[in-house]
Amino acid sequence: MENIKTINLHTYLKTYPDENGMFGEFGGMHVDENLQKAMREVDDAYNTICKSRQFIAELRRIREEYQGRPTPVYHAERLSKSLGNVQIYLKREDLNYTGAHKLNHCMGEVLLAKYMGKTKVIGETGAGQHGLALATAAAYFDLECDIYMGEVDMKKQSSNVAKMELLGAKVKRVTQGRATLKDAVDAAFAAYLNEYETALYCIGSVVGPHPFPKMVRDFQTVIGTEAKEQFYNMTGELPDTIVACVGGGSNSIGFFLPFIEDPVEIIGVESIGEGKETGKHSASMSFGEPGVMHGFNSYMLKDEQGNPAPAHSVASGLDYPSIGPEHAFLRKLGRTKYDYITDEEAVEAFYLLAKLEGIIPALESAHAVAYAIKLAKQRKTGSILVNLSGRGDKDVDYVLEHYKK
Repeated sequence: MENIKTINLHTYLKTYPDENGMFGEFGGMHVDENLQKAMREVDDAYNTICKSRQFIAELRRIREEYQGRPTPVYHAERLSKSLGNVQIYLKREDLNYTGAHKLNHCMGEVLLAKYMGKTKVIGETGAGQHGLALATAAAYFDLECDIYMGEVDMKKQSSNVAKMELLGAKVKRVTQGRATLKDAVDAAFAAYLNEYETALYCIGSVVGPHPFPKMVRDFQTVIGTEAKEQFYNMTGELPDTIVACVGGGSNSIGFFLPFIEDPVEIIGVESIGEGKETGKHSASMSFGEPGVMHGFNSYMLKDEQGNPAPAHSVASGLDYPSIGPEHAFLRKLGRTKYDYITDEEAVEAFYLLAKLEGIIPALESAHAVAYAIKLAKQRKTGSILVNLSGRGDKDVDYVLEHYKK
């Protein structure tokens, strides 16, 4: 196995995943025969279209004219000054159209669906940001759209549910299990099994069977590519540390990869929720073990029977008991680190960023902000670049109801 610290990004992207969708021992296509056939069809179509000049040009045009890319890097001066001498910068994915990074891959996936002749896209959502982005992309390309969402998350994210329906999507209420993100994925997979000939399942993160971890990663690397150039143009150097929240891990993998060959510390931040001792958390990288779920092998929180354990986070988008296989691979190679933040710390960062910078972050992104705050207090100098993966409009009512100050 190659040492990721000594290879260039171009070589890495051509090598991983391999033709079987493996990142070392992680990943794969662990689905039944019918879905394997559908996944291979998607893989073949993607490998064709992603090299097409027309596809690349169309995606670039959409990003510039419709999504509002590039999103800026912002120096959080007041926040930095309040913490000491470490300078904190934010990659403003919250300014991406629909309010988060999710549209980066949804536009690509739905454009692929259109190319494949599909008439519908199917997706799952937790915080509602992937569902909103997929509903937006489906409306843009005039395709039907079904979004599966846990009942618990529908109550927390009612504004996003309304927006999805306004855009013409059918939001399918999921009541089984804990009625959160994992259960929504289960339901979406079940629906796709019956409709794969006419529909494309547009997975919302770098999880699921091959080729989805690869496809979503490729579409999301625009974040890190932009951020790296922008930060260098602003400061004349690269950041000392980059930080992003990790649930399934799409915003973070897209942010991390363009920096992997550089002397930059890379940290993914999971949700420890109410604490390890309570069992109410989503820190699969920190406290999970290898396991297979939703068609891929990675680290997973398990119950006593070895099945996926219930996951918890104040941030619905981090409430998932596993993590993308490429994250597991990068950590095993020693290139990335993973740590965690509590619900309480995330909410504190939510309020602090709003107060000092006039920016209301998504609760998911607030985990990364909270970790950057913790690092800044520990260090005497340096720079930290945070991927602010989404805005907190969707979370305001929930936070004020449950954590009002």
